[in-house]
Amino acid sequence: MQNKLRVLSSEDGSSTIMCEDLQETYHSVHGAVQESLHVFIKAGLQKFLSLHPQRKQIRILEIGFGTGLNALLSFREAQTAKVSLWYHAIDKYPLPPEILAKLNYGEVLSCEALYSEIKEAAWNRINPVAAHQLFLEKLDLSEFRSSYQYDLIFFDAFSPDKQPALWSPAVFDNLFAHTVPAGILTTYSAKGQVRRNMQAAGFRVERIAGPPGKREMLRATKVDV
Repeated sequence: MQNKLRVLSSEDGSSTIMCEDLQETYHSVHGAVQESLHVFIKAGLQKFLSLHPQRKQIRILEIGFGTGLNALLSFREAQTAKVSLWYHAIDKYPLPPEILAKLNYGEVLSCEALYSEIKEAAWNRINPVAAHQLFLEKLDLSEFRSSYQYDLIFFDAFSPDKQPALWSPAVFDNLFAHTVPAGILTTYSAKGQVRRNMQAAGFRVERIAGPPGKREMLRATKVDV
């Protein structure tokens, strides 16, 4: 898969990547930064912080690290909100350095030093990044196990049509078990079967407005019982 990647410019001027093998982009062609801000920061991190303003430490799990854009935006938001961030991302196929070097998120967001730290972070160990912690794990989702529970889960895998095994009931059962009570999972997908799989795992799921170019997305909450 990594041998057939092409960097493109999305409509908001930020980079995305076409995976030729799957004929799917890593981020929306309607705006990579706009999509990530909407789906994962506004609907995810900012929503959680608004509901838990007393929280000073947040633990995030990202499924599909990809370009590191979601991590970059999360670290920026954590700095603004003055919270400590533990960011754990898994990806079976990390992008090669020569592709990462072509991405312009640091320039577009005026945080090139921060993005460089993220791109240079080592896999399978904890990396200090801007006074926070980033743990990158080269791992298949089916093998994911952790001793932690997470406040937020960013589900950013390739689409259910392209990689259905990543969106299976067993996957969401596992993620539900790794979510704190009142924790939030967000994803760009609004597919009916995805929603039903999340609900079967125990999440309360809502359809909310999607990012540019997409009418709806899903946000799931682990109801505090």
